[in-house]
Parts: sequence; C-alpha cells; structure tokens
Amino acid sequence: MSGKIGVAIIGSGIFVKEQHLPAVQKSPDLELKAIYSRSLKSAKSVSEGLSDVALYSEDSGSESFTDLLHRSDIRAVIIALPIPVQPTFIKEALRAGKHVLAEKPLAKDVAAGRELIDFCRSPDVAPTFGVAEQFRYLNAYLHAASEVKGLGRVLGVQLRMHALVLLGGKYIETPWRKAPEYQGGFLLDGGVHQIAALRLVLAGGGVKVRSVSAHTAQLQRHLPPVDTVDAALALDNGATGLVSMSFGSTFKSNELAVACENGTVTVVRDRVTVTRVGGEPKVEDKVNEEGGVATEVFAWAKSILSGKQDPQQSPEEALADLELLEAMLTSGEKDGAPVKLSYQI
Repeated sequence: MSGKIGVAIIGSGIFVKEQHLPAVQKSPDLELKAIYSRSLKSAKSVSEGLSDVALYSEDSGSESFTDLLHRSDIRAVIIALPIPVQPTFIKEALRAGKHVLAEKPLAKDVAAGRELIDFCRSPDVAPTFGVAEQFRYLNAYLHAASEVKGLGRVLGVQLRMHALVLLGGKYIETPWRKAPEYQGGFLLDGGVHQIAALRLVLAGGGVKVRSVSAHTAQLQRHLPPVDTVDAALALDNGATGLVSMSFGSTFKSNELAVACENGTVTVVRDRVTVTRVGGEPKVEDKVNEEGGVATEVFAWAKSILSGKQDPQQSPEEALADLELLEAMLTSGEKDGAPVKLSYQI
C-alpha cells in the first residue's frame, strides 16, 4: 500500500493545468486520485494522458463532488475554483474531514473571509484549511525579508506593479474574470499576490501597514470594476510607503523596495539588490527551481504528514492580505479617505 496522501484536485482552470497538476505529480508525498469539475468535459481536459484518476462532475449523474468526498482513500483536496464559489466547496470538504488547500484570495471580501475562518476554527472541524499563496514561498521575497531584518529601522516601502491585460489573453477570457462578481476585479485576483509579498518583506523589519489612503480607477473598459490603485501607506512604526498597481496601464514595472536606516533592499522578480549606506550594490538571483506553487504544495503535504500547519498557509495570513487590499479599494471608493486596518496578525 502506498504511503502517499490521496489527493483530489477540485477545478479545471488554467492554473490547475499549468501549476497544481504538475505540482501534485512532482510531490513525493501526494498521489492524485481524482479530479472534479462542473462538467465532465472540463474534468477530462485536465486528466488527458493520466491513468487511474477518477473523474467527477455535476453532469455525470452519480459521480458528484459529494460522492468524491465520501472516498476514504482521499484525505485531502486542492480547490482552485472561481472566487465567489470557493467557500461553499471549502466548507463541504472540511465537513467531510478532508484537509484543504484553496487558491487565493481567501474570499471575495473580508466579511466572507472572517466567516470562513470562524467556520474552519470551530471545534467541530478537525482537518486543516490552508490558503495557497505562492508568493510567500518565492526565494526572492524570503531573502529580501531576511535582508531587511538586518538593516535597522524601516524608513519606507514602495511597491510598483504595472501591466496591461488585453482582451484575448488566457486569463481575461475566463468568463468569471471577464464579468467579476467580486470587488476589485484583477486587483483582487492578481494583485493579492503583490500584497502578500509586501507584507512578507515588511514583516522582516517587524513592520505592518496601519492605514491606507488610495485612489482607484478603471482605465480599461474590459477590466471592471477598477483596474488601478495608487495608495499611500501609514506604517505602524511611523514611516510611510507607496503602492502603485495597475492591470490596465501601459507602464511596465514589477518592483518592491524597502528603505532601512542602514540601506535598501529591492526585489525585481527573482533578483534582489541590497545596497548598504556607503556601500556598493550587492545583486543576487534567488530563483525557485520548482516554482512557487510546487514549493507551497510540497509544504502543504509535509504539514499534513506532520500534523502541524505551515504558518505561511494559515487563513489568517490570507485574511490580512485581503484586508489590506480591500482597504485600498474602500478608500478609493471614498475619494482617498483614510481606512485603518483592524485585522493584522
């Protein structure tokens, strides 16, 4: 008998095919038992070329999601579904005693996220619930956080991420992304990664964001409800920072920089540059050989085997990401009025 954890993948989207499926296949601790999707056709699109993997869907008669959860050889599920519907599937899986790793963001808004955490932390729920945020496993940001820790007091932070999502791209043509039933559109779905990186690196210096004042805009008609945010941050140590993020701009940038009293740390994708005061820049490339998703899936499997959840996957971490992003969106709706953060772990 295999000592591996029997796992099912719930979803059949782009990220499942390109990231989660390969990660499960590479994991020494996981064995793929089943795939679920709303339609049998989409489930088959993921399972092509695989053997001994059962398919479940809502249009296949008796082989539904509930039937999948009744299988005793499946101990855990990876859920990667549209943002609005994920909480229902997460709760059902936890009720069935399955460990869950669900794609970010935690929920469509903070209220729904808090309700989900209250559910998963209730005494009646025994299995673990983790949120998949691969940026917390990227070596560049982990290294940057470590460097910030050794450079003294944080003096400021700047995050710049600009891209132009065009019609015809693989993500925008996903129906639930094209007409989002959740706040922020691409800013929530894609921007939450950047927020996770920001919080991770600031945490290296023991600093959190205390409040935000932001302006938002919809620059592209096909990216509702907004695609751009520019925010001023107030940090809890008295310093300030800036976030400029857009999925509808012709600017091209992807940079996170932290100024400390003894130098600066800058991350541009996999490259980390540390410049001490009076010194020369030290540049290091910190790549992830397996990629961030595979690294987080491996860590999740290890946490199930050890019985101790990886803190980087805690839903409370994901809620803090969500709250910071939601605060920016809320401030934007209020013409830049400051919004204080109340839920910082």
